[in-house]
Amino acid sequence: MSGADADGGALRRSIATVCLSGTLTDKLSAASGAGFDGVEIFENDLVAAPFPPAELRVRCADLGLAVELYQPFRDAEALPPEAFARVLRRAERRFDVMESLGADTMLMCSSTSPDAIDDDDLAAEQLHTLAERAGNRGLRIAYEALAWGRHVSTWDHSWAIVSRAGHPSLGLCLDSFHVLSRGSDPSKFAAVPADRLFFLQLADAPHLAMNVLEWSRHHRLFPGQGAFDLAGFLGQVLAAGYRGPLSLEVFNDVYRQSDPARTAVDAMRSVIHLEEELGRTPTAAAPDGVTLTVPTRAPALTGHAFAEIGVDAVSGPVLGHALTTLGFTHTGQHRSKPVQRWQQGDATVLLNAATLLTGGPGQAVVGAFAVSSEDPDASVARAEALRAPVLPRVWGPAETDMAAVAAPDGTSVFFARTGGEWMSDFLPTGVDPGATTGITRVDHVGLSQPFDHADEAFLFYRAVLGLAEETSNEFAAPFGLMRSRTVVDPSRRVRLALSVAVLRRGEWAPGVPDPQWIAFATDDIVTTGRALRAAGAPLVTIPDNYYDDLDARLDLDPALLAGLREVGALHDRDAHGEYFHLATAVLGSRVFFEVVQRTGEYPGHGSVDAPIRMAAQRQHRLGMP
Repeated sequence: MSGADADGGALRRSIATVCLSGTLTDKLSAASGAGFDGVEIFENDLVAAPFPPAELRVRCADLGLAVELYQPFRDAEALPPEAFARVLRRAERRFDVMESLGADTMLMCSSTSPDAIDDDDLAAEQLHTLAERAGNRGLRIAYEALAWGRHVSTWDHSWAIVSRAGHPSLGLCLDSFHVLSRGSDPSKFAAVPADRLFFLQLADAPHLAMNVLEWSRHHRLFPGQGAFDLAGFLGQVLAAGYRGPLSLEVFNDVYRQSDPARTAVDAMRSVIHLEEELGRTPTAAAPDGVTLTVPTRAPALTGHAFAEIGVDAVSGPVLGHALTTLGFTHTGQHRSKPVQRWQQGDATVLLNAATLLTGGPGQAVVGAFAVSSEDPDASVARAEALRAPVLPRVWGPAETDMAAVAAPDGTSVFFARTGGEWMSDFLPTGVDPGATTGITRVDHVGLSQPFDHADEAFLFYRAVLGLAEETSNEFAAPFGLMRSRTVVDPSRRVRLALSVAVLRRGEWAPGVPDPQWIAFATDDIVTTGRALRAAGAPLVTIPDNYYDDLDARLDLDPALLAGLREVGALHDRDAHGEYFHLATAVLGSRVFFEVVQRTGEYPGHGSVDAPIRMAAQRQHRLGMP
């Protein structure tokens, strides 16, 4: 079952059933629906299935899935004679199952048994015996070093034993988590003959200082969602001659309870993105005979075309009034839809009264945003290649055909052609713009993510839009720990601030559920802040304690500090530049506006001050000064 397929050397893609929720039937349907070529069958899934292995083989074939691997076989080597005799009996029964399944490779993990003996010669001898029995039946054993193995915990140690065993039916399974979590060097894979690289398992993970077993069992992620250099890892495996499937084995508590069809699509997107990442790395080109999937390169983005807020009859006037006090003007009305266009400078906000809102009157939601693309058609083609569903849309005569895709958090992402041709969809209101407040454009859009899908959304926005991570941090908010990640395009004209509560909200959660915001740029925060205060903008009040602490920490110019205190602006700075921002109260249950000023190359969105802003917005909701 190893080797590239006949379609131009493209590598097969596989997923372990342990990655997905549900029964084995649910998992197989999800894997097939997402486009995987094969599956790793986890023993627990088969044991719980209501049909025999031979029927599973037929079901997989009907779904277009190869059974690439059967796993795991545990605690098999370096054992006393009586214990190894029991292993041989167990192995023969396992080989029976594999023959019925049509699987030719079994994953064998390095032993964690307290009975295991620290003796490489004994381990090699017993693995040779097992491989001989497997080979007699046309089967193979892929030996994997568990990062917490009792005596064998590194891949190079596992290779030393496999090499010593010297049997053609015994090879290695390389698992990125077990290799990278131990800090091992993938460049040494080159020393392993290609015909002994039997299987490859891929998993990402955040860098965590914790027990490696708990890290593995609960915190693995799909490629591109964590901190491992999987492109470099994969490049070394392919350079060593591996041509088997790219298989995902990801243990994650969220995946175990999520819709398996959705998880499988997320998994497929991660593999495509990983192949692209490797394919676009000049120093790690695919070896001869291997074709990597490389979607259409993300076209250049030139900014935020608009941000759209869904409103109802109650929240619409509230948001409209707030925009007026921020210096925006209602300049256009959509030709066929109840959508208002509000503008100031190059910043555009749409208020859409046709959005289906839940939760009672007075709701509002940032339901969509548009990025200006140099080539919208190519942006859509890339989105589709990365399994982003294109949303059905209806447009009338003389209206722009502007495609949108659905993000995991429910946001619609539009691709507008640079130049603003979509503006013609709006009829002028004839309202003369009033005095501006210094707002120039949209700096970023802030989107809170559902707890269960934050990693999925992070990969989606990076992969589909071609964005890169700019900052990542955690902070203690008034009502729980928050994680914040900012992604940007190369020109830093498009920024998204993605945040998530690290734990699900408990019963006492008076914070705003899933807050969203639109941040506008200005060149002078104090001047703009004064204009907003004079216009009656619903800005929150920042306590004097904050400015006393700011003075103590940063020793700001007294005039600047006085100006920030006067308008209620927050401030952060780092080695790259400075960041000033002020915020409105929460409007329509979860939406607020910010106005920000950047100097130098300051990254991110001032999340260090988010707890101060949240507390001030809480005070405003309580009607307290």
